[in-house]
Amino acid sequence: MILQAKNQLTLQEFLNLPPGEGDITYELVDGQAIPKMSPKKFHSKLTRALLNLIEQCCEGKGEVCPELAIALTRRGRDWMPIPDILYISNERLPPEWDQEGACSVPPDLVIEIISPGQTFGQMAAKAKDYLDAKVLRVWVVDSKARSITVFYPDAAPQTYMGDELLTDSLFEGLEFTVEQLFQKAKIPLNAE
Repeated sequence: MILQAKNQLTLQEFLNLPPGEGDITYELVDGQAIPKMSPKKFHSKLTRALLNLIEQCCEGKGEVCPELAIALTRRGRDWMPIPDILYISNERLPPEWDQEGACSVPPDLVIEIISPGQTFGQMAAKAKDYLDAKVLRVWVVDSKARSITVFYPDAAPQTYMGDELLTDSLFEGLEFTVEQLFQKAKIPLNAE
């Protein structure tokens, strides 16, 4: 259910909305409060495995957060997405950041895991929006294709599958294969 407003919501109006019922969280998109899909089992397992990988590589270098809203701009309008995981380096982390509030600057990395009902095309468009908002990297994880597509601001996206080694110049020492990630998440090869 979209929380409809007669007029388009501003960022401040969105932040002042009452919390959603149950475990529903909302993103601000085009002036509307849009519900974020609740993660399912494989999604949650992949989130945990990715969090562990990024935290090990980036310990002491920044903040790794699941499901943290980011205050960005999309097509000239306030936008508050809630990526599955974000990483923000100490260099980008503002000293005045309210730890209880949304991330106030574009993070270094955003990871989105495709949920049932979402398409790769939708996530690729969202990745472009993140890059346009000055996020440095976007990883789109597709559990059905068992792939990770890395989106860059200055190069074509690259898709990793199977035993291809994923490395990234933003994360010195981070290297893994997609298959290692799925094994770490305990997702069987024939999982849907």
